[in-house]
Amino acid sequence: MKCHIEKIITDKGLLKKYVAKQVGVTPSQLSLWMRMKNFPSADKLFKLAWILGCKVDDLYEYEEE
Repeated sequence: MKCHIEKIITDKGLLKKYVAKQVGVTPSQLSLWMRMKNFPSADKLFKLAWILGCKVDDLYEYEEE
C-alpha cells in the first residue's frame, strides 16, 4: 500500500498542523498515518478526504506485492 496524504497536503499548500487540527487529531497522529504506522478510523478517513477536497480512494493506493 502507498500513502498519498502528505503529497496531497503539500500540493494543496496546507500545513500538516492545520490539517491535523481540522481532522481532530494531533500532528504526530497524522504523521503516523502518513508513514503507515497507524491508520485512521473510517470517520477520520472521510473527514480527512473532505478537508483535503479529495476522495477517500485518493489517500491510499493499493499495490500488489
